[in-house]
Amino acid sequence: MSNLVLELRQGDLMVLNGASIRFRTKARIELAARARFLFGKQIMPLAEADSPARRIYFALQTAYVGTEEEQAVGLAQTEALMDAFKSATTSALACEILDRAFRAAQDDDYYQALKLVRRIIRHEDAVLGRNLSVSTDEPVPEQVD
Repeated sequence: MSNLVLELRQGDLMVLNGASIRFRTKARIELAARARFLFGKQIMPLAEADSPARRIYFALQTAYVGTEEEQAVGLAQTEALMDAFKSATTSALACEILDRAFRAAQDDDYYQALKLVRRIIRHEDAVLGRNLSVSTDEPVPEQVD
């Protein structure tokens, strides 16, 4: 496995294998082993999980970087929240993206799952007229409720 080098700014937050780390100074770190981590804008604080799509992201995030006990609960919550979202939307594309995200999570590809859910957040923001979308380069799904 090749090593991953990350550059973090002062004040950045990182969650690594369930532990929160705040950087007091600018840092360049090298991960030399497989780890479950999110950093910077990838991390959604609980207070920002204020819509159905954002609650899905938060549960999925918990399943990915939470403690061992939190991981199973987070994945179960993710599935339940995704099912509720799919039953409430008329967007076939949103349902398909959520299905892909859940399959990715089941396959332990949480980075891809979180990336797909960020697309759903952007879709939800467009439907609700919110300007608070998460940072992502992914386009908003074309079909809108």
